[in-house]
Amino acid sequence: MDNFWDSNVWSTILLISVLLGSLLVGNVLKKGIPVLKNSLIPTSVIGGGILIIVAAIYKAATGCVMFDTQVFGSNGTSTLEIITYHALALGFIASALKTSDGKLTKKRSSEIFNTGVTTVATYLLQGIVGMVITIVAALVIEDFFEAAGILLPFGFGQGTGQAMNYGNIYETEYGFVGGKSFGLTVAALGFISAALGGVIHLNIMKKRGTIKIRGNKDKLNTEKIENENEIPMQESIDKMTVQIALIFVSYVVAYLIMWGLGLLLPGMKATVYGFNFLLGVLSATLIKTIMKMLRKKNIIKKEYTNNFLLTRTSNFFFDVMIVAGIAAIRLDLVERYWGILLILGVVGLVVTYIYNRIVAKTLFGEYVEEQFLAMYGMLTGTASTGIILLREIDGEFKTPAADNLVYQNFPAIAFGFPMMLLATLAPKKPILTLIIFVVFFTALNIILFRSFIFKRRAKKD
Repeated sequence: MDNFWDSNVWSTILLISVLLGSLLVGNVLKKGIPVLKNSLIPTSVIGGGILIIVAAIYKAATGCVMFDTQVFGSNGTSTLEIITYHALALGFIASALKTSDGKLTKKRSSEIFNTGVTTVATYLLQGIVGMVITIVAALVIEDFFEAAGILLPFGFGQGTGQAMNYGNIYETEYGFVGGKSFGLTVAALGFISAALGGVIHLNIMKKRGTIKIRGNKDKLNTEKIENENEIPMQESIDKMTVQIALIFVSYVVAYLIMWGLGLLLPGMKATVYGFNFLLGVLSATLIKTIMKMLRKKNIIKKEYTNNFLLTRTSNFFFDVMIVAGIAAIRLDLVERYWGILLILGVVGLVVTYIYNRIVAKTLFGEYVEEQFLAMYGMLTGTASTGIILLREIDGEFKTPAADNLVYQNFPAIAFGFPMMLLATLAPKKPILTLIIFVVFFTALNIILFRSFIFKRRAKKD
């Protein structure tokens, strides 16, 4: 029987406290240091950076990994990776449970569809340039993992959780030493790219007089906090408790699906569990659909989900995911790859910026800057990063750019799922995977720019 003063009773609580404490310190630094305040770097990234620096100093002084000391249960690094893994799915589930009102017009449906296609096309472009870089690097560096470049779209396009998931698959199943830390480092470089690219772009556009930077000053109102016919904020059970319960019930359903698929496909068990966020979104959508049906039949009298609370919960999980993921980076495992990582970071920034700039100008003429900033921020960091950049010029979300980020998930999942499966082919056949990516990228661009391509063809005919 454990005593309450034993380290294994307190280790996880201490680790989570360190993560949340670093967020508070990061927030103080961001508010107090002008350079950080104007950088648009998320506080979670600053918090993670603080922990990396502290851990590096501790390693230099003692020779031990700080998070793997007895205080943190002797396996704190593994716990950080587990937190990152679960926080990714829980954040997506919270977002998926949110309800939407109103019917979409044909034009808005087309814009949302185009946003989803742009998302996957950018993943593919990042994957193409990433694979080219690491295939060439493997010719120069002995025993380098050729398929490492595929982690660029997962780190930049999908964020910390997925970068770690696939880095873990490559590390455990294909022998890529330091694969998890490599993926997490790519994700961290993505957040830096979002901040640097976003700030530079905003300042250039401001000098040209194209945009007016307003900052994040919008105020909440009661309409945003609570809608009609919802359960009370406090009754026999708190409304926040209900949201948390629905999120975790959805996650348990997702786990049961993964468990079943793992039994049916034992050879793909790691891949199946790597899709925890996707199956979480599907299970949350299923639960939301069932609740909607029960409401129509008047079995459930009130609306149980609350968009305001779900957004706050989702943001909490994503903040924890980012700070835990960055803190889990083992610098000693990726020190020989710094040159390649920096090249991947710079090239990822440039191609993501240029491609999304072209798409925004071509397809979203009524709100070019808003769409570009939202997409560039999301495709180098997370959806929250895209919102941070968008708020600088559209704090009240008067343009559809913010909605595009929310609703594009469904077409993005439909088109992006094959790419995720191909990511497991990359370590076995990197050249073939690269060729498939190029073909897929070409096909998606034909779909994306269909109105221009076929209009020109019709004119010629």
